[in-house]
Parts: sequence; C-alpha cells; structure tokens
Amino acid sequence: MTLIFDSGAFIALERNDRAMWRRVKAAERASDVPVTHGGVVAQVWRGGGRQALLARALQAVEVVGLDEDLGRRAGTLAAKAGSVDVIDAALAAMARHGDQLLTSDPHDLAALIDVGRQRVDIIKT
Repeated sequence: MTLIFDSGAFIALERNDRAMWRRVKAAERASDVPVTHGGVVAQVWRGGGRQALLARALQAVEVVGLDEDLGRRAGTLAAKAGSVDVIDAALAAMARHGDQLLTSDPHDLAALIDVGRQRVDIIKT
C-alpha cells in the first residue's frame, strides 16, 4: 500500500495537521515512501521561507515526473471521466490496487479512480 498525496494533503501538512504528520511518520516507519507528482508540487509550492513545513514534507515524499507515459494515462482517464483536471487525473493514473489517495477533493478523484477500475481508498484530508 502506498500513500498518494494531492495538494490538499500537502496543505494539511503545511498547516501542521497532526493526523497527517502521523500518517507520514507511520509510512516512514513502514518504509513505505508516500508519492506524488511534480504537478501537485507546482500547485502548492510558492517558495520562500514561509513554507518550512511543506519543504519538510516534500523531503519525505517521492515526487515522480509527469512524463509522457503518465501524461497519456492521465489524459485517457480524464477523457473517460469527463474531467478537465489533469493534475488529479495523473494522481489517479499513478494509483494501484490497495493504495490510499489522500485528498481534499474526494468526489472528483473518486470519479477518476472509478473509471480506472482500481480499488483505491480515498481519504479526505
């Protein structure tokens, strides 16, 4: 099981949400590195010293590239689900059976996961 973070998960960490930080620590103890993609980082990163907690969170997460393969899979999912949010679609395309997707937008991601026919737990942050 892998934790997949959307921008809402990072915003919760940046706001020092204790439950989210416990999830990160539990994943570290289990040697299960949470993942996201670079598009999500672009949604939350604004630079400067005011994002110290976000910078710390990003150190604990594997950030994968939104390359051609992931882009094509995301585009296909978005088309099938009638969605225009390719950032969320790429997260759904990354998900595998048994993963947990942490999001502040469970409705839109659930539609994308359903189209992809994966059994993924969607957890609201």
